[in-house]
Amino acid sequence: MVRLNRIYTRTGDNGTTGLVDGSRLSKADPRMAAIGDVDEANCAIGIAVTLIRDRPSTATLRRIQNEMFDLGADLATPGEDFAPSDMALRITADQVERLEQEIDSMNSVIEPLTSFILPGGSPAAAALHQARAVVRRAERSAVAAASEVLLNPLALQYLNRLSDHLFVLARVTNASADGDILWRPGVTRAKSEQTDP
Repeated sequence: MVRLNRIYTRTGDNGTTGLVDGSRLSKADPRMAAIGDVDEANCAIGIAVTLIRDRPSTATLRRIQNEMFDLGADLATPGEDFAPSDMALRITADQVERLEQEIDSMNSVIEPLTSFILPGGSPAAAALHQARAVVRRAERSAVAAASEVLLNPLALQYLNRLSDHLFVLARVTNASADGDILWRPGVTRAKSEQTDP
């Protein structure tokens, strides 16, 4: 159980931060960039939750937010053993597979894509697209960190599936409103067509 009596500790004033095993590293380290981007992605998902009125979707996103904390702890735990234990939070294959199952289930109730779509639509869908883009950045940061230190491969898989999950959930959310906004390639190239797409 986590108990925080003080928010500031002054231990990071020298530009370092602590990992789960007690070791310290620079706040500019690629591992910390990945952890920070995961945190930002979680915040973006939290904004989307406030805009979604569908209770099952809200419950799913709340579960994902909890898993994102697990993911941050996973990335902050050095080592070569990625098996979960009482002492180490690790992303598992079951968590990745659950995302895949939910993607397949959501995708089965919407029309297939015939074009790329613009990130927008309803406020909730726009927020989900924003969260998806931040998750993609977190994935890139984690891949960059993994080129320097060993990271749980399932953590990287989770981030990859999560961005897909958020994309499909944004489409489902728009399907219950006015639908996706389709990309119209080159529509504003001619002067006569330079109006709102």
